[in-house]
Amino acid sequence: MATARAKGAAKVPATTPALNRYPGISAKAYEHPADRAATKALGAIPGLDKVVRQLIELGYERAMFQTNLAASVRLGPAQLPDIWRNWERVTDSLDLGSPAPLYVAQDPQPNAYAIGSKNPYAVITSRLLEIADPDEQIVVLAHEAGHLRSDHTLYRTTLEILLRVGNTAIPLAGIPLMAIRLALMEWFRAAEFTCDRAAALVTGDPTLVCRTLMVLGGGLPSSRLDINAFLMQVAQYEDWEDGPDRLRRFLGQLRLTHAMPVRRASELTKWVTSGDYDRIVRGDYVTRDREPGVSEVSADAVAYYSEQFRSMFASAGESVSTMGRRFTSWVKGE
Repeated sequence: MATARAKGAAKVPATTPALNRYPGISAKAYEHPADRAATKALGAIPGLDKVVRQLIELGYERAMFQTNLAASVRLGPAQLPDIWRNWERVTDSLDLGSPAPLYVAQDPQPNAYAIGSKNPYAVITSRLLEIADPDEQIVVLAHEAGHLRSDHTLYRTTLEILLRVGNTAIPLAGIPLMAIRLALMEWFRAAEFTCDRAAALVTGDPTLVCRTLMVLGGGLPSSRLDINAFLMQVAQYEDWEDGPDRLRRFLGQLRLTHAMPVRRASELTKWVTSGDYDRIVRGDYVTRDREPGVSEVSADAVAYYSEQFRSMFASAGESVSTMGRRFTSWVKGE
């Protein structure tokens, strides 16, 4: 494992909080085990990567980009420059190079996302900008930069295509799109944990990340909410160990793209108390030129997600092996 020393925060105006910088950092340094395991299990589905790339080639991603370009406002030095500057700063913090394009879209839901398989871009909604204060907006931007650092955008783009066009719009020779969509959603919920960690590292303030999750969960500005009461709620969630209730929780979030805010705060809190957060902030982290091998993924965790994905395809009336054959035939045009 390679280590690097986090440099001091870049000089910024006194009115904005300093952000930590992590030259050369790899997403493997802070990747949540569930993200790592779900990604590996997802990649083991026969033929899935072929279908992912085929969906991209069919032009759905380009159509999504054109719609976004026509309906949203692209940020920059002359368009919401304060938010654009913070996007530049979080991009620099995770050593991403030039910032990807950033848009604001009119939407009553507080949300943000990063998509694009070859040319990624990020979108933040108008409602989120209304209810999140400037520091919380930085958390959201840092979270999306985390998706870019982790290369989540290929599968995320595929999921977005399936969510937008539904089951009947793509002629895939009977391939169970609902099962594919559920598998991608399960993976993405795990990926959210990784990016919450990225936001905590960038801001140097895990409590601020929890405050932002509170805002997203309540749909109200944090000035009207109590972070201490929310953290007590998080602790109550962590103590919730009843087996049947855990199953109900899983079933309740099966069709969600994002894990529930309290669960996300719980996962982040457990990571911080483990000591890994402080170690990385001190500069002891994995760099991209010395990433660990794939063998370090927990076999038990991979098996868990593999079973989840098999169950999803079984409920759609397909075995994974049968689905793989369908994928191959479709890609070959048979």
